[in-house]
Amino acid sequence: MPATLTMNDGRAIPAIGFGTYLVPDAEAPRITREAVDVGYTLVDTAAFYGNERGVAEGLSGRDDIFVTTKLWRDSLGYDSALRAFDNSLAQLGREQVDLYLIHWPMPSLGKYIEAWRALVRLHEEGRAKSIGVSNFTAEHLRTIVDATGVVPALNQVELHPGFQQRALRDFHAEQGILTQSWAPLGQGTLLAHPAIVGIAEARGCTPAQTILAWHLHHGLAVIPKASARERLAANLAAGDVRLEAADIAAIDALDDLGGRLGPDPDRF
Repeated sequence: MPATLTMNDGRAIPAIGFGTYLVPDAEAPRITREAVDVGYTLVDTAAFYGNERGVAEGLSGRDDIFVTTKLWRDSLGYDSALRAFDNSLAQLGREQVDLYLIHWPMPSLGKYIEAWRALVRLHEEGRAKSIGVSNFTAEHLRTIVDATGVVPALNQVELHPGFQQRALRDFHAEQGILTQSWAPLGQGTLLAHPAIVGIAEARGCTPAQTILAWHLHHGLAVIPKASARERLAANLAAGDVRLEAADIAAIDALDDLGGRLGPDPDRF
């Protein structure tokens, strides 16, 4: 499976990245360093995670790593988004980031369009090499594209076998937006499912690797989180797993088995 995927701005992004959600800042240097040591070339963080400084420490001397960070909802708006970006850069100790995302649209605040305008400016200035969004619905995406004419390079959304977001993925495909899955393992809810276990046994891999390989088969980027070195390595090795057509069909059939596990973007 491809080690990288191409976004609509022509830039390549690693297909498997290391997610740092719920990684404490004090632990982030060690865990980030281990992730890079086992071969990860993308690290995903966010202002809300409170670990940008720790991630930066873990990446010390590794300017070649693809870094994603995100704008939190308390900084939605134009000027506030620019200030938040500057703060993230300071925390990360970088002059630019590879990918900057709006973390949540928060439509009730009515500020995500102006926030997107700010990201467009940051991209034009070259300080955010690529820009995108997270947890946006098709309606939110249409709104910012209609307002600015700029299509996000990526939308990072909850996506796993129990919540496959097929309609949103189809819309992404139409617009040329790359889909990146957060909680790609469904927070572990399907790891013991007989279909997943059976496929893993047949292919000589773990249930987690089976699910990650399913994402990659569908052209989805993933950012699984792990703290143990062996799990970090195992998740990354999912790129070498080859599933059969029957395996993909069996996992596809699990859609809506678990449903959404995180907040609804229209109500959060």
